[in-house]
Amino acid sequence: MDITCYRDPEIKRESRNLPANTYNLAFQLLARCATGYLFVPIRSMQLLAILDRKEFVFIDSERKCWVDIAWQNFQPQARTELSQPVAYEAVYYRENQIDIMLRLQREFPSALRLLASKQMPKTPAQVIKFPAVYDQ
Repeated sequence: MDITCYRDPEIKRESRNLPANTYNLAFQLLARCATGYLFVPIRSMQLLAILDRKEFVFIDSERKCWVDIAWQNFQPQARTELSQPVAYEAVYYRENQIDIMLRLQREFPSALRLLASKQMPKTPAQVIKFPAVYDQ
């Protein structure tokens, strides 16, 4: 799938923290993608999140390919434990997006978990033991 995204001029930028479990799950799912991009539908909000290693962008279904909010400049190296939140910057490209941002904080993790559940292996992994061959 190819999507070309456009941005209006930046309106506001603020520092935020992403819970560790959300950040970790996003990057686990992203690591499974051969393309380096992960598309996460957030159906409850009619948004599409597009993730890559540097940025998460959120696109409203009404505006199609225009970025409304972007999460950038993740700072995972600043944490000393994987269970600590990750600092990042939220960038707003439209007015009055604070309510959307608050809702995203709740709905995005749910959308990630739903996507992860669909990608779960259907059968458990098995270890096959091969007989050891020794040179004599």
